[in-house]
Amino acid sequence: MKKYLIIMFVMCFAAATIVSCGGKSSTETEDSKKASTEEAHEEENTNTAMLTGSQMKSIGLKLGSIENKQLTTALKTNGTLQVPNQNRASVNSVYSGAIKSLLVQPGNLVRKGQTIATISNPEFIQVQSDYLNASAKISLVELEVKRQKELNAGNAGALKNLQSAETELKTLQTAKATYAQQIQLMGLNPGRLSKGRLISVLSVKSPINGVVSNVKVEMGSYVDVNTPIAEIVDNSQLHLDLFVYEKDIPKLKNNQLIHFTMTNNPGKEYDAQIYSLGSSFEGESKAVTVHAKVQGNKAGLIDGMTVTAVISLETGTKPAVPSEAIVNLGGQDFIFVRKVEAEHQKGNETTGHKDEKGMTFEKIPVAKGTTDVGYTEITLLKEIPKDAEIVVKGAFFVLAKMSNAGEHEH
Repeated sequence: MKKYLIIMFVMCFAAATIVSCGGKSSTETEDSKKASTEEAHEEENTNTAMLTGSQMKSIGLKLGSIENKQLTTALKTNGTLQVPNQNRASVNSVYSGAIKSLLVQPGNLVRKGQTIATISNPEFIQVQSDYLNASAKISLVELEVKRQKELNAGNAGALKNLQSAETELKTLQTAKATYAQQIQLMGLNPGRLSKGRLISVLSVKSPINGVVSNVKVEMGSYVDVNTPIAEIVDNSQLHLDLFVYEKDIPKLKNNQLIHFTMTNNPGKEYDAQIYSLGSSFEGESKAVTVHAKVQGNKAGLIDGMTVTAVISLETGTKPAVPSEAIVNLGGQDFIFVRKVEAEHQKGNETTGHKDEKGMTFEKIPVAKGTTDVGYTEITLLKEIPKDAEIVVKGAFFVLAKMSNAGEHEH
């Protein structure tokens, strides 16, 4: 009897152990499945975001598709604005003197021949006086030459007297011509001089049309032929000097169009056209200077300004999206694609508004290419359906929604 009871106890213990083990295995399996589901769900949440209809309306979200756009490939480079030397002038006086008046200041527009300053010097009067004296003496010597010729014709005069008179006349004529040249350099007309109207103040005039970029003297300053009074620049002939690397030179040619902006004012765009390609490297760099003539309105452009330029290279049809449809996260570019399958699986209950239709968007990595006319070329790094809808406006807000959702999950 005792042996029978021992056998029964062993059998019951074994049965209990089997049941216990079986129950534990089943529970662990269910927990494992649940953890895997939650992990997959969490991974999906990091790449998707769901927005309700009211949310999409409030941010102005718009859907579109990847389009085939005609985009122009461009080369981006830097450079400076330059004025050719023949269109800039350093204004000097050909005579020494003291500045009596300054009629311009930096920024003034001037015309060729316009007086920009006046200088005075008593020596100016001496040159004019010498000219008038030479003119008077020439008249007297001409009469003497005529008289000596008449005397020699009647054998009543000496030949040497005639030769002396003719020599003196030639000397006076040479002196008069010299004085006349000096007076013309002063900006005066020798033929209008008279004994009672000698001029001691001379005008310094602009040799070109342009803008006064600098005035280098002040009232009363003494100037000579080596002293610049002012600098004038004709900005109508501005051209662009761009620095392009050797590998990009074959892509360029004359008459190619360039768009450029000021480095310190990128809001306004200007145009230029290539007219010359450099044939040597700049210093020790591998950059070659490309010259382009600025076109259209040049208001606000000044010699020496630095610019950022985009040179149009070639045009082709490429898959593209509006530039604002692309967002960047962690150094990677993305677009958002509407995920229709996820919406059908989750239903509207996941939005928290059973009476409001929501949409799910998936983050798709892309590589950016050419940007032109508000569109950017893209290369998909993950396959999507051909007829997939993408977010073309409001992508930044979708990214924010996704980031917030990810933070709440954690």
